[in-house]
Amino acid sequence: MSRPVPKPGILDISPYTPGKSPVVDPGRKTYKLSANETPFGPSPKAKEAFATAAAHLEDYPEGTSKVLREAIGRRFGLDPAQIICGAGSDEILNLLAHVYLGPDDEAISTAHGFLVYPIATQGNGATNVVAPEIDLTCDVDAILKCVTDRTKLVWLANPNNPTGTYLPSSEIKRLRAGLPEHVLLVLDAAYSDYVTKGDYDNGLELAKTTDNTVATYTFSKVHGLAALRIGWMFGPAHIVDALNRVRGPFNVSAPAMFAAVAAIEDTGHVKMSVDYTAKWVEIMTAEITKLGIKVTPSVANFILMHFPETGKTAADADAFLTKRGLVLRAVNNYGLHNSLRMTIGTEEANRLVIETLREFMASNT
Repeated sequence: MSRPVPKPGILDISPYTPGKSPVVDPGRKTYKLSANETPFGPSPKAKEAFATAAAHLEDYPEGTSKVLREAIGRRFGLDPAQIICGAGSDEILNLLAHVYLGPDDEAISTAHGFLVYPIATQGNGATNVVAPEIDLTCDVDAILKCVTDRTKLVWLANPNNPTGTYLPSSEIKRLRAGLPEHVLLVLDAAYSDYVTKGDYDNGLELAKTTDNTVATYTFSKVHGLAALRIGWMFGPAHIVDALNRVRGPFNVSAPAMFAAVAAIEDTGHVKMSVDYTAKWVEIMTAEITKLGIKVTPSVANFILMHFPETGKTAADADAFLTKRGLVLRAVNNYGLHNSLRMTIGTEEANRLVIETLREFMASNT
């Protein structure tokens, strides 16, 4: 029997697999450390703004996210006209692929880059080209070697998820200088708020000064608004104009918009979260390394742990932790088959992970 058939290539795409959510075991407290969510939740001011907006759910939101674009502009010194908001930065990434990629094009991502990149690329009929990394860190030379006359876009998460590694400003500038002018460089800065390194580049300056670079951001991480699905992009006016022509007219809800405005203005809440996270990334890295488990240095709000190939594997550790209510993220779908990613959680959760891993490494499992 005949039935509708997807476009060629759609069924070849591996669906995005989110971090698992805890299955509540009666009588056991669970800790979800699998999705890079902040343990503090959003700013109280954001919650208040959300509740106020909820009194008018019958009204369509303002279609251009004007109030939020202006708040972002004030916070970062940007022209609001060069900002576009979306239902999470994921929507913006897909809009970029929709506008700039087609069946004869190629887009470059890196070996352990965000899984949305190949999905967005292949979903628009283009070819995803994977550049190798060095020590789980993006390699500018490897990316440049992948460039062909079909290359139209380069995806680069900085910092990268799930590795937590980053490229310094000098390397980002070298990458942009080495790419052809017609190639769009997409700098995904979802975890930029957590970076305290002095040589880090959040992408905004390149997006201000070139015609072929954009920087994307999210309110899902340090701002704690993951449930509301809201993100934004800054870029050249001609790129923002192109995306606005295909963007849904009411793609950001009013409650999300006003909560995000309050969140970005509460710099004290952000600083508290960043300081806490930096402290616990350092503690967790040191304590877990002492157990004989390798940890990739991270500048984000998570750490990536690597287990032996035999004996006490990542799968064994994952099962051991899960039984004790600690839900981490296996990253097999990122090509990291013996590793676990852990989001920095509450102090209670963090200490319990250390204690449980110590027990695991000392066990006969």
